[in-house]
Amino acid sequence: MHVAFSQLFTLIYIMEWGIRVVMVFVVPRNRKPSSATAWLVLIMVMPTLGLLVFWLLGSPKLNKKRRHIQNQMNNRLKNVFKNLSKDTSFSKYFVSKVPIEIKPVVDLNSKLGTMPLLSNNQIELFSDYYQTFSQIAKDIDKSKNHVHFEFFIINLSDETKVLFEAIERAVNRGVKVRVLLDAIGSRKYPGYRSTLKKLNALGVEWRKMLPLDRMGPGFNRPDLRNHRKIIIIDGITSYVGSQNLVKRDYHRKDEIVYDELMVKVTGPVAVELNSIFASDWYAETGVLLIDEIKPGRLHKFSSKGSLVQASPSGPAYRDDNNLKMFTSLIHQARHKIVITNPYFVPDDSLMTAITSAAQRGVQISMINSEVMDQKLVGHAQRSYYEQLLKAGVKIYWYKKPTLLHSKSISIDDGVAVVGSSNLDIRSFQLNFEVCLLIYDSSFVKKLRKLENQYLNNSRQVTLKYWQSRSIRSTLLDNLARLTAVLQ
Repeated sequence: MHVAFSQLFTLIYIMEWGIRVVMVFVVPRNRKPSSATAWLVLIMVMPTLGLLVFWLLGSPKLNKKRRHIQNQMNNRLKNVFKNLSKDTSFSKYFVSKVPIEIKPVVDLNSKLGTMPLLSNNQIELFSDYYQTFSQIAKDIDKSKNHVHFEFFIINLSDETKVLFEAIERAVNRGVKVRVLLDAIGSRKYPGYRSTLKKLNALGVEWRKMLPLDRMGPGFNRPDLRNHRKIIIIDGITSYVGSQNLVKRDYHRKDEIVYDELMVKVTGPVAVELNSIFASDWYAETGVLLIDEIKPGRLHKFSSKGSLVQASPSGPAYRDDNNLKMFTSLIHQARHKIVITNPYFVPDDSLMTAITSAAQRGVQISMINSEVMDQKLVGHAQRSYYEQLLKAGVKIYWYKKPTLLHSKSISIDDGVAVVGSSNLDIRSFQLNFEVCLLIYDSSFVKKLRKLENQYLNNSRQVTLKYWQSRSIRSTLLDNLARLTAVLQ
């Protein structure tokens, strides 16, 4: 018995060291050093468990089939926009001379996400949670052809029923309503099954995006998720931002409620957002919505408006589209940056961009929240504060019990980004996201006014205060930071 136990122990010992040696060569391949280091630490400490976790979560990209579908759609969309650039009724919205302030970023986005910069877009900001629902419902009531929803969370409740009632009226008028919801995002909320039943009862075409019932060559790591929040109405009116279709407290049992930001865009960029929806719909259904992504039945948009470019990102793309957009914009900033985001867990490139900008004299304010709904992420986020504060970045905490869930960046006097993307590794690599790059000084003024409202409801975090925290808090922050890069 003793000999057998000794042999078993020896076998396990050799196997674990074999895992350690092999994974030293496997893990770093096409992986950022910080992520590779975190994975290797886990595998060195717990080889068998680390190998299992790495097998489940080690790939930040979708399977080859899904990436192939994305490449197919990207090629189709390139042709769509190429044809639109020759269409006299739509070509006038293409920006022939891109402003020098944004040209490098526009070129980058066009190369990575296929979408061009388009003019003549009318933009409105919506920050009142339930007013946003009411306005969306009013616009759905004007729909004539189709309404497309793509959301991380869709949940039927007393607060969201105004949208479902508008959908019912639209379907009864003959409008085609399609819904893409993340396969995981809505599951944990009360009324999940009744929400799906309601969609069926209304005659809505809906699909779960990235379902978990796939194994073999179609298997994806389970935490690759669709985090987009998009509504497109008739290819003319669209909504993009941070707000999910759920009650303001997300059915939480504590006191946390959420403040959000959505933008309503009426203009040709709705064609780009419809294209993004069509790509995801095709990936899940195999059905092409070519007619639906035509430009609002050649609708004549306003003669004035903002320059806007949609920027999709996600694990189906080869590059971290949104991360590269953010870092490029920050490197180009000259005077002022305001970052509003609930989850800030940057990679080295974004951190370097922000601290470098602050050190060369750019005024940078970052608005996070005093209260966090995800404790681990909260600790990871705060592990970066000391470095940011020493570089000259001003950090503000939106006062509890409200969590500021808005996601926006304003740069200098004319550039802004609004969308669904957090500034964390999950949004950079694992989530499907969509942002709008906006070039318009009048819009930036409106966004700055909203940012000032945020700041008036915030308290500043000083370096002196931060360095006075307990050793326990610092250790928790650093440990959470290590786990955050396991991507």
